[in-house]
Amino acid sequence: MSAAVMLSDVAKLVMGQSPPSSSYNDIGDGLPFYQGKTDFGATYPTPRIYCREPKKLAEEGDILMSVRAPVGATNLCKGRSCIGRGIAAIRANGIDRDFLYFYLKKIETYIDSLGSGAIFKAINKSQLAELPINDAGIPLPEQKKIAHILSTVQRAIEAQERIIQTTTELKKALMHKLFTEGLRNEPQKQTEIGLVPESWEVVALGSLAKVGNGSTPKRANEAYWEGGSIPWLNSTKIHDRFITEADQFVTPQAVKECHLPRVAPNSLLIAITGQGKTLGNSAITRIETCINQHLAYAQFHAAKIVPDFVLWFMQTRYDYLRAIAHGGGSTKGALTCGFLKTLPIPVPSRAEQQEIAAAFQTLEDKQEFAVRKQAALQDLFRTLLHQLMTAKTRIHEIEFEKVEAT
Repeated sequence: MSAAVMLSDVAKLVMGQSPPSSSYNDIGDGLPFYQGKTDFGATYPTPRIYCREPKKLAEEGDILMSVRAPVGATNLCKGRSCIGRGIAAIRANGIDRDFLYFYLKKIETYIDSLGSGAIFKAINKSQLAELPINDAGIPLPEQKKIAHILSTVQRAIEAQERIIQTTTELKKALMHKLFTEGLRNEPQKQTEIGLVPESWEVVALGSLAKVGNGSTPKRANEAYWEGGSIPWLNSTKIHDRFITEADQFVTPQAVKECHLPRVAPNSLLIAITGQGKTLGNSAITRIETCINQHLAYAQFHAAKIVPDFVLWFMQTRYDYLRAIAHGGGSTKGALTCGFLKTLPIPVPSRAEQQEIAAAFQTLEDKQEFAVRKQAALQDLFRTLLHQLMTAKTRIHEIEFEKVEAT
């Protein structure tokens, strides 16, 4: 091709249609039935529902596009499937299929902008058919090479995602095992937190640490914030898990007049209120800091405690803490410092605490490395997608060895 064409010039378009609801099932009877983006994965959709009486079909290798709220997201079809009215199947003809798939990703924002509707956005077949494709007029041989490079980077991104998911699952399994069995192959005993090794103590958090919470100086008082040098954390920082820096700072005047506690390094922080997934999460601060009223702190004074060990144990208490917070039926659940002081904490020997914390830290480091690498690969993918599809970078300028090494 030497110039941009419309999508209908290079692909057959099949708009989905809802089959009779009586033919739906979740036991694998019939064909996989895809209804919209909620079925999409990173590259391929995951069947949730099956259909015995399909109206419209996508074939193996078709590009699937979400055409109803949200608009423009794409996946590849693994095998013959039924598609509902939230999906269109795009069957490449006269253009490299993978090149077209990636090109549609490049113009996804534009496709989404075409959507209209009073209740939810959607695009119709005519709009889809008229999408401009291959503005740069990239010839077929180069299309195939571009698709190969982008597929290589995409597979590398997916490999990192698998590492992240596997490590997350391994941490969960290890938490259950180590906090019930320990490392020494001991007999177990029943306690208020369940089975633990016989030699472990279970004591209240308040006997191991000073527990309290912070506050927020008045924002209107510039003397509390302007030129501040003392770290101050809000509850969003709890998701850092290991807090090494602050985004906001208060002044010494704020600390004095608002009676802000100075929380020591290696203290445990717990989100005692919060929307979404915040409530019940824990972190360790590596810096001296002040905190707001939505966070509680446990500043350890017992020499036998390894703070990181307590942090990892607290990950197993997340659902329990949220259940306690919402126990009164309130939609705005909260934990209290009084309750946290009574929270049972397992205490093995300091050496065993250190070993358990080190095991989790190894997995944490592996996961963080994968997250960083995935982010770098995603940046590379976005750059290559734009540069190659617009012909600002030509295929002969790419160092294949470096891309393959990803």
